[in-house]
Formats: sequence, structure tokens, C-alpha cells
Amino acid sequence: MAEKTLDKVEGERIAKFLARAGIASRREAERLIEQGIVTVDGKTLDTPAFKVTPDMDIRVDGTRIGKPDAPRLWRFHKPDGLVTTHKDPQGRPTVFDALAGQLPRVISVGRLDLTTEGLLLLTNDGGLARQLELPSTGWTRRYRVRAYGRVNQRQLDGLQDGVEIDGVRYGPVRATLDQTQGGNQWITLSITEGKNREVRNVMRHLGLTVNRLIRTAYGPFQLGKLPKGAFEEVPGKQLKEQLGKKICEEIRL
Repeated sequence: MAEKTLDKVEGERIAKFLARAGIASRREAERLIEQGIVTVDGKTLDTPAFKVTPDMDIRVDGTRIGKPDAPRLWRFHKPDGLVTTHKDPQGRPTVFDALAGQLPRVISVGRLDLTTEGLLLLTNDGGLARQLELPSTGWTRRYRVRAYGRVNQRQLDGLQDGVEIDGVRYGPVRATLDQTQGGNQWITLSITEGKNREVRNVMRHLGLTVNRLIRTAYGPFQLGKLPKGAFEEVPGKQLKEQLGKKICEEIRL
């Protein structure tokens, strides 16, 4: 589509629209546009800056995308053995396979790796997912860790100022030694950044091998007694209270 059209259209950028519709994150939406599979009123887009309105015929790979629903959020108790991706190249079962037909199209807020269990937040709104993932949000991710090896509380306290491992700097880690079971130790651990494999890498740094990892909280949202494999929507009123006015305005909640 011609660039000159951009300034004549009132609305929001196509990448943001697709994110709010739960199709993909803004970055992923830009990749879809690069692939040439996003069209507006029958014409293929070549820029993520193009502005759209809900009355336009917006399609991704031929499927029409309607007006985005209001942002919603679900808590999901992810079992061990599911990949947090919509399509796995290795053919492993995914979170979204397990939930097929039970929820509208959703994306995850961050990821839990294959063997990590516990709280995974799901949303129909890419903008909300992005807000919840931003480091500036500063929300604590809390885990229960079972690890093989020996460590004492003094060593765990040494993580409070952060640590550098293999050239990667990890922020402050708060960890409490809960109990010892045979050769394993149970630890409650809290982080705020959520870098890739952060908990496992930090434990390895202390000579521990993680053999079970359960996320119990993401910011104010708790796993609680939600059964494994079950999901539950966060009530709209509670969602607004926890997000605050600024984020609610950003995602139009």
C-alpha cells in the first residue's frame, strides 16, 4: 500500500491492532507483514506503520480479523511436558494444544520451559502481554525449587545483590532454604527480571541441579490451589485494580 495513505487514515497502527486482537505480539506482527500475509481491504501491506480502523477488512493469511475484544487475562496451571509456543518444530505437545477449543485465541505472558510447572498467564491482548512482561513493571516472579545438592542460607543470601554467570548479569534474587529431603533441597526463590532459564542458571552457579521448578506467582497473580491443567479467568474488576490506571489506559481496558 502506498505510504501517502498513512496520514489520511485515523486509527491505530496495524501491528498494534493485531497485538490487541491477540494474533501476535507487535514484533511478531511485523514479521507477518514482512511475510506478505497481512492484507487490508484486499491489498497486501508492506509496512507495520499503516493505520487501520475496525471497519476495514483486515486479514492475516486470508482469515479476517475483527474488532479486538476487551483485554482479558487467565491463570493457567501449566503441567510439566508442555511447550509454551503455538507451534513446536519438534512436534512436542504445546500449552495451546492442551487448551484448544476451551479459550478464545490467546498468547502467553512470557514463557515457562518444557519441564517448568505452575502459573502461566494467558491473554487475548498482545498489548496487555507486553505491559506485563516489561522489566519496568517490576513484578516479582516467585518459584518453588527442588534441587539436588547442598547449599546453606548464607550462600542464598549472597544472591541478593545479583550475580554474573557466563557473562550474563542477573538482578537481585531473594531465596529462602525451606527444607531438605534426602539429597534434595526445597527453596523458595523470587526474581524480577525473568531472563531465559534464570532460576536454573542461578542454582547451577551454586552447585545445585534443579529437578523440579514450579512458578507460584507472577506479580499480584497467584497460582493458589488451581489444579494442574486447569485455567481460571481473572475477574475484570480485579484486573483493573492490579494493573493500575496508566496500564489500563494504554491497553484501553
